[in-house]
Amino acid sequence: MSRSTPSDDHPTAVPNPLTQLTLEQLRRRTSVKWGSYAPDVLPLWVAEMDVPLAPAVTDALQLAIALGDTGYAHPNGYAEAFGEFAAERWGWTDFSPGRTAVVPDVMLGIVEVLRLVTDPGDTVVVCSPVYPPFYAFARHAGRQVVEAPLGADLRIELAALGEAFRRARARSKRPAFLLCNPHNPTGVVHRRAELEAVAELADRHGVRVISDEIHAPLALPGVAVTPYLTVTGAQNAFAVTSGSKAWNLAGVKAALAIAGPRAAAELARMPEEVSHGPSHLGVVAQTAALRAGGEWLDRLLRGLDANRTRLESLLAEHLPTVGYHRPEGTYLAWLDCRRLSPHSAPPDSASDEVSTDPAQLFLERARVALSSGHAFGTGGAGRVRLNFATSPGILTDAVTRMGRAAREAGTTAAR
Repeated sequence: MSRSTPSDDHPTAVPNPLTQLTLEQLRRRTSVKWGSYAPDVLPLWVAEMDVPLAPAVTDALQLAIALGDTGYAHPNGYAEAFGEFAAERWGWTDFSPGRTAVVPDVMLGIVEVLRLVTDPGDTVVVCSPVYPPFYAFARHAGRQVVEAPLGADLRIELAALGEAFRRARARSKRPAFLLCNPHNPTGVVHRRAELEAVAELADRHGVRVISDEIHAPLALPGVAVTPYLTVTGAQNAFAVTSGSKAWNLAGVKAALAIAGPRAAAELARMPEEVSHGPSHLGVVAQTAALRAGGEWLDRLLRGLDANRTRLESLLAEHLPTVGYHRPEGTYLAWLDCRRLSPHSAPPDSASDEVSTDPAQLFLERARVALSSGHAFGTGGAGRVRLNFATSPGILTDAVTRMGRAAREAGTTAAR
């Protein structure tokens, strides 16, 4: 299982996956990213990447199709492959495949774990702004949501989290905390010390932690991911993960729910019918990615790093008033558009509210689709989330369009 990072001039090295597909090729796709908007719109919203499949994944899926291997899902070494990947990438050497369950996808896995450790009406804490399905899935499962807003630096604010835990405990007997590690939409990669502080707070208040680690393989160069279950005090927690984001496999679903040592008996009580949801081709694809997709992932990370730097330069040139925190992981950029006149509150305003959604401005005037920040909860108004997992050319075109639209909007308002 090779994890070496090839040099750029290596004759057998795979190229940057982000530069392999043209816009014309991408527009032939029928997934939600490319099927939701008119052909003149550049879609940089939902978390799909503009890349071909890793060769190892393509080979595994083509073999399965050739064999007619499209039956019911079977684990087939998925957890073992994840354990090998986690040991080599993150030093997670005490991972146990016996403390896992294959689930349909990360969010459905989170809901099933919530059903194990909380009751209907119990409280779920989230650090806002955060991935919108955290709200929707928790509420659909009959749980209440309490927010612990991130700090100004977009990192976990421990005082706010402790207060949210206190409120959650006062409201319900079995509260839980949905951790996003790394964090979506901010791109923050939580440090080990931060996660240990979270574990200590959770233990003090009797809150169970469920960590969404779908973006964990996407820590960008210079940053290390800490799996939550590897920190002191996390023995009774859970993590849910898959290769969906790192290898662009959202359409071939299969994820892993992982229990800490003191939570294994609870995971074992997960209903057997939950295992009917994953796709067999999903298990095949995810396992192949983890076992043989390391070189491709390394190339992707280098391409994302280059795009991260490119985005920073493009924003400085075309949208200098937009706030940008350089993401440490994921391929998501969280942009503060509140200073875009006339669509924002004054810079010194205490209000987070804006009169017009900047995502709507960019869609209507620039023909660039972004994710609107208000859907991410408190702290999201006036922001947008931009997916930079695309070609440098598309990224450049999109931000250039956005800058032109902002200038035109400002000129119109001044008349």
